[in-house]
Amino acid sequence: MIVNKQLITIKGTREGLTLYIDDSCSFSDMLKELDQVLSTKYTDKDEPMITVTIQLGNRYLHKEQEEELREVIRRKNKLVVQSIESNVILKKQALDWMEDSEIKTITKIVRSGQVLEVTGDLLLVGDVNPGAKIVATGNIFVLGSLRGVAHAGVDGNRDAVIVASYMEPSQLRIADYISRSPDYESEGVSMECGFIDGAKSKIVIDRLQVLSQKRPDLNGFERRILHG
Repeated sequence: MIVNKQLITIKGTREGLTLYIDDSCSFSDMLKELDQVLSTKYTDKDEPMITVTIQLGNRYLHKEQEEELREVIRRKNKLVVQSIESNVILKKQALDWMEDSEIKTITKIVRSGQVLEVTGDLLLVGDVNPGAKIVATGNIFVLGSLRGVAHAGVDGNRDAVIVASYMEPSQLRIADYISRSPDYESEGVSMECGFIDGAKSKIVIDRLQVLSQKRPDLNGFERRILHG
């Protein structure tokens, strides 16, 4: 006896519904079964609005296919797609992600008037002189003196941090926050870090040791940088 394989699995959560879709079936078979399943379960107009999260597994959908999938769900009463999630991304997206998460190691002195910009995290082995500026989309680590301007998380990453062997910047920036009244002594301090304190809504400077508590998501390589 042939038993048809179930292509759609529905699980209810506090946030709504999660649809787990078999990633080995054809797209047309998946749409057909999805329409049948939803038609038998979610047709009551008196039901409150339900958000739907779709888990595709190892399946990638083109924009046209994604719109077809959304349309099947939109036709049902009180169902709205919250997100469509997949384990698969395009090669370009993967390369962009790798570039954005990569640590760029540069050995040089950034002199007055110079601007050093990188995508991802910056590990600068050298000094940042007054009048110089360093910029990164991720974190900034300076194994040297930071006396110029440092801007981490330039694309809006408020979890980014700035670390320096000797911290005496003219200005610190993290995402859209600017350090206008730095919390450090005028002569500078050794082995300090700057990060956004959400409770205080500002950039604070603190001992390097607190960073593991403030930003526990720093990866292993960054931890080796911080702890030697």
